[in-house]
Amino acid sequence: MSPWKLPLVVAAIVVPVVVGFYIGGAGVGVAVGALVAVALVVFAAVQRPREPIGSAVAKDGRRRVLVVVADAVEEPGDVARIVEAAGLGGGGDGAEVRVLVPARIGFLDRWASDVEEARQRAQEKLVATVAALAKAGVAAEARVGDEDVVQAVEDQLRGFPATEVVLVAVDADRDEEAAVELGARLRAEFRRVRLSRGEDGRRS
Repeated sequence: MSPWKLPLVVAAIVVPVVVGFYIGGAGVGVAVGALVAVALVVFAAVQRPREPIGSAVAKDGRRRVLVVVADAVEEPGDVARIVEAAGLGGGGDGAEVRVLVPARIGFLDRWASDVEEARQRAQEKLVATVAALAKAGVAAEARVGDEDVVQAVEDQLRGFPATEVVLVAVDADRDEEAAVELGARLRAEFRRVRLSRGEDGRRS
């Protein structure tokens, strides 16, 4: 757990109980405390396990590279950086390449259980990125994944035993936690490519 989250967890436990005692007395306070305890148990139950992800070596000995991108990558310079980081220059020695885009779901979409628009946006990013890689001589499969980057990678590795995972980030802060967790849990080799944006909004 990130250090900044601990005070929030403590507050989420203590504040409702104190307010319950203050407003409704001992009975309400105890009831609120019981509800908080149940919520903590449920929260703990749904937390993602911390076991290692994937396999370090493919059983058939083939090299497979999973490239994870959150945004469309079309600029030749950005594509060149990804190709270099993933070691795919000159055809990548016959490596199988798969591009994964997590479907970023907005708060309102999640509230309304409307994920189709998010998946459509992810699909459009996939098409643009795979086309740009093809122009650079890299053929790749395309997949849309879970909005949680780590979960999306874990899901893909069940059917695509990647030997290397490359996380491409435009917004480093947004994917920082995912990058740290992937670096700690992946058995496959993990690399990260950071693409920055200039003041005009373009990547630089």
